[in-house]
Amino acid sequence: MDRFKTILNIASKQTNLGFGLVALLTAGGEQIFSSVAFKCPCNELNFLYGLVFLLVPALALLLLGYILSKKMWILFTGIWHNRAKLCCWKNLATTCTAFFQISSTALVAPSSWFAVALLNGNYYECAMTGTNVSVYNQYLCKDMNSELDCAKKLPMLPCDKRNEELLRTLRSQSQILGWLVITSIMLSSLLIICLARCNSPISYQQLKFWRAYAQEESELMDLYTNKHAKDLAERNLKSFFNQMEPANITTPSNKDWEKISLLYKFSTKDHFYSTLHRYVETNQEGDGIRMVSVRSNESTDNPAVLHFVDGGMVSAPPSL
Repeated sequence: MDRFKTILNIASKQTNLGFGLVALLTAGGEQIFSSVAFKCPCNELNFLYGLVFLLVPALALLLLGYILSKKMWILFTGIWHNRAKLCCWKNLATTCTAFFQISSTALVAPSSWFAVALLNGNYYECAMTGTNVSVYNQYLCKDMNSELDCAKKLPMLPCDKRNEELLRTLRSQSQILGWLVITSIMLSSLLIICLARCNSPISYQQLKFWRAYAQEESELMDLYTNKHAKDLAERNLKSFFNQMEPANITTPSNKDWEKISLLYKFSTKDHFYSTLHRYVETNQEGDGIRMVSVRSNESTDNPAVLHFVDGGMVSAPPSL
């Protein structure tokens, strides 16, 4: 188990390795799913059944990628209460750019599923033998003696393995589409990365440092928030059970939490690497870091987003 955690830790720090691990697990899951759960009905439901197995798991993986993304919740937590800021074109463009980056990461698993499913060919064979497009059915049966009988028997083709020629034709079409999907994904990823690097305001080595800093800050943020939450919970429990005056525990205010949870865009003028870095530097230079005690009279009128925190849906967000 410890070795497995070590592998996951390395994969989380190496983006390309993490993407490769996700793609590999998705491909393995598709193979198991195809051999165990998929059974083509070989009737008029072929098209719908094959299409559902081809697309719905990919959609589920996409939604799961959004749900598990911390950046997704950093982007959308509290956005309804700050919707006036989205009216600004600059803020709206930054939000759309961040959502595009989140989507590109979430698309790794569904695109892997879709490509591997096409290379396997089982879903495509089942779906296309149930299509009602007469032109396509005539194309498949053009070399048969009786095209009419062939078109009627197409739904039974995945269950009847005697006509290997038609099955090979369908499988070859599916595999061609699969390789085209893989090539298009790789080409579009290369173009997007090239455009992003060409427009980068910093050098390659500084970009590596920025990523390393963001990763370390995110991990330490989780550690510090968990420790601080534990200390606060222990303080409250001791005060309750021992019926004693609680000790003062200093914690950031709501506005301070909001400041370090905003999206951050690197600027060569400020030379900050995150919202937390900018907050610490600017507050040290100004009036000092403003802290409040949990026993202070700060307003407790918190937004409904705290229900997500209470439900354990969102962990402490790392700064971008």
